[in-house]
Amino acid sequence: MSILQKAKNYVEILFKDKLSSVYFYHNFIHTAYTVNKAEEIMKNTPVSEEDQEKVLVALWFHDTGYIECALNHEERSVEVMKAFLHQENYPENYIADVEKLILATKIHYEPQNLLEKIVKDADFSHFAGHDYSDISDALRKEWELTNVRCFSNEEWNAGNLDMLKNKHTFYTDYAKENWEPLKKKNIKKIEKKLEKEEEKKENKKESSEGKKEKEKSDRSVDTLFRVTLNNHTRLSDIADSKANILLSVNAIIISVCLSVLVPKLDAPKNSHLILPSFILLLSSVLTIIFAILSTKPNVTKTTFTSQDIVNRKVNLLFFGNFQQMLFDDYHNAMKDLIKDRDYIYDSMVKDLYYLGKVLNRKYKLLSITYKIFMAGIIISVLSFGAAFLSL
Repeated sequence: MSILQKAKNYVEILFKDKLSSVYFYHNFIHTAYTVNKAEEIMKNTPVSEEDQEKVLVALWFHDTGYIECALNHEERSVEVMKAFLHQENYPENYIADVEKLILATKIHYEPQNLLEKIVKDADFSHFAGHDYSDISDALRKEWELTNVRCFSNEEWNAGNLDMLKNKHTFYTDYAKENWEPLKKKNIKKIEKKLEKEEEKKENKKESSEGKKEKEKSDRSVDTLFRVTLNNHTRLSDIADSKANILLSVNAIIISVCLSVLVPKLDAPKNSHLILPSFILLLSSVLTIIFAILSTKPNVTKTTFTSQDIVNRKVNLLFFGNFQQMLFDDYHNAMKDLIKDRDYIYDSMVKDLYYLGKVLNRKYKLLSITYKIFMAGIIISVLSFGAAFLSL
């Protein structure tokens, strides 16, 4: 496996396990995007294979520091990169070159050579993206949730316009030729947004204040549900991962016992090993059973009447409920749901609650599984020890 594939796998797992879900922008999606953009530049720019590799390794790791803190994350990213490349036995001069490229992604740093220019352009390539508005909104949400700052629409658009027009420039010839025109289109879109905001101010100055407060409140509630659901999903993935580890380990133990240990127990000289072997196999089987139970899907199904749907007692967001409905009934019920925000929130609360109940059951079974595994290993080792001492 190439170092770039190893770096990608390492960073993907690192972000999945350790990066907070509040980072809507600085995450694995952004990292992979910058790597792809750097590859695009280097396909059209003369760069040696070794230098290409350094650039891509730097970009895979350039935001890994966010797993600890956003402040000075570049320096923290360097430490993560060094630990990885030392483990892969890369020389110090190579690591030093990658370090410089990571530090070159600092927002106010002026690149000094071609490789730093490539890294810098790739990191800010979203300025020329067709989906720049969505990416910008993701960064805005991230800053709000990490307490960097909350922005009004006008403040945010004005800040974006200032950044794109006055504070940012592309450095490589390829980016200047191919991305600069796209960036100018995004500048025009932002200017139009600001014009609309100005019109809204003039026409609805009094009512706009109340609407802005409501939008902020709705956005906060939406963010609450999104973050909570992400946390529930990540906890479920972690539990399944731990259960799979126990399944694999105990399957190996049983396989080894059945193929190596058990065939030798029929000999009279090995009779003292029968009880310890039985204990080891029993504990492994019990561990596997409980690990399977913890990962086994448990879909709650409820029975309801058409009147329950009318009275809004059915959670339309849970497939265990709506899979019993005819499509026309479900379609009409969803129309009512979409029109009523309170109904939406009630349904989402129910969904989160029952997902939490499933997580509670999963972690209880997982806790029992680990206790059985630990007790079984300890008792088995002690039994084998006692069996040999009794000879």
